[in-house]
Amino acid sequence: MEVESIPPQALEKIEQISSADLVVGILADLDREGIARLWDDLQDLPGSPRIAVLQNDKGAGPASPNPETAETGGLPFLVSWPFFRPDLTGAPMSSLFGAYQAVFAGGEKLGARACCVVASKLENAAPRWVSQLAQPLLEGEFDLILPRYARHKFEGLLNSSIISPLSRCLYGKRILNPMGPDLGVSQRLFRKMLSAGRNAPNNGIHALVSLASAASCANLQVYEIHLGARIYPPTDWANISSLIAQVLGPVFLEMERNAVCWQRVRGSGPVPANGEPVSVTQDTGNVDISRMVESFQLGNRDLQEIWSLVLPPATLFELRKLSRLPLEQFRMPDELWVRIIFDFALAHRLRTISRDHLLKSMTPLYLAWVASYAHDLETAGPTASEQRIERLSAAYESSKSYLVSRWRWPDRFNP
Repeated sequence: MEVESIPPQALEKIEQISSADLVVGILADLDREGIARLWDDLQDLPGSPRIAVLQNDKGAGPASPNPETAETGGLPFLVSWPFFRPDLTGAPMSSLFGAYQAVFAGGEKLGARACCVVASKLENAAPRWVSQLAQPLLEGEFDLILPRYARHKFEGLLNSSIISPLSRCLYGKRILNPMGPDLGVSQRLFRKMLSAGRNAPNNGIHALVSLASAASCANLQVYEIHLGARIYPPTDWANISSLIAQVLGPVFLEMERNAVCWQRVRGSGPVPANGEPVSVTQDTGNVDISRMVESFQLGNRDLQEIWSLVLPPATLFELRKLSRLPLEQFRMPDELWVRIIFDFALAHRLRTISRDHLLKSMTPLYLAWVASYAHDLETAGPTASEQRIERLSAAYESSKSYLVSRWRWPDRFNP
C-alpha cells in the first residue's frame, strides 16, 4: 500500500511545529478529556521530549487543524486529519494499515526519534501505559514496543489461534500481539517501513502486519508491556469470513516475502517485558458451540472441491472423521489445525484459487477450532486459556518441518 498523503491543512500545521522527538498517533475514539489524560501521562517522560499528537479526524469533510489547541500552558501540539476512515472505504483493515503509515509519515516529516500509536480503549489500563510505549524508544534501547493485553478467553482468538503462534513459529520470538494494535516504533524501524512501501508500492506491505517480522528479520530489539484488556466490539461469528480474509491475506503475503528469513529460524525464545499483568473483570463470555460445529459440518459437505485443492488427502480424511463426531466429543487436534494453516498459507502463495475465495473458505475450519477451544475451557480454571494457547503455540513450532518441506517442494511433498 502506498503511504497515504497528508492533507495540505494538516501538513501546514506540521510544518509550523517543525520538529518533534516523539509523535503520538491517536486512532482510538478519545474525547478531549481522554487526550488530556494521555498528555498528562506523557509529561512523565524523562528529558522533557518535544511531543506532537496526531489525532484521527473521522469526518468526511476537509481536514483542518484544531484551532483550540496550541503549545500553550503545557498542552501538546495537535494536528487532526482523516487518515483513518473505515466507514468510507468499505475496507476497514486496509484503511487501518494505511493509518499507521500516515502516522509514520508524520513522524518522518517532523524528524521524530519515535512514533507511538494509541488504537484501543482499555479496561483497567496499566498506569502510564502510553509513556511506557514511548520511553524505551526514546532511551534508544528498543525498536518495537508491543502490548501484552490481559485476555478474555473468547476475544482476540484470530490472533491467539493463528497470528501470534504463526509469528512465533516463523521468526522465533514469543510475541503475544505481533500486530499490536497499540505500539511504539523507533525511527530506525518506521523509516524502514516507509522506505519499503515507497520502493515497492504494489507488493502488499502493510505497516501493522510487517512491523514484528521486519524487526525480527533485521535483529532489532523487541519489547512488550503489560496493558489492560482491550475492549473489543462483539464478534459476529455468523459473518466473520470477510475479517478472516482481510487479516490473513496480508499475513500470508508477509510470510511469502520473508521466506528466506524464517526458514533459517529454529525454536523460539521470550522477549523482555515490563510491568505486571493487569487484572480483568470476570470473564462470562460464551460461544454457541453447536452452531459452530454445524457450520463446520456444512462446510465439510459443500467445500470439498475447494479444500481438496489445498489440503492433502490425509488432512481431508481427518476432517471427515471430525465431522462425524458427536457434539460432546468434538475436538480438533492442534497438529491438524496447524497443518491446515500451513497448507492454506502455501495455497495462498501458489494462487491455487482466487485468494479471497481461498481465505473465506477457511471460515468453517476456524469455527471448528473455536468450538474445540470452547469445549476445552468449559470447566477449566482462570488460567486455562493461556495454557491452552501455549500448547497450541508449541504445536506450531513442532510442526515447522512440515511447513518448510511443503514450502520448498510443493509438488513433491504430499503427506
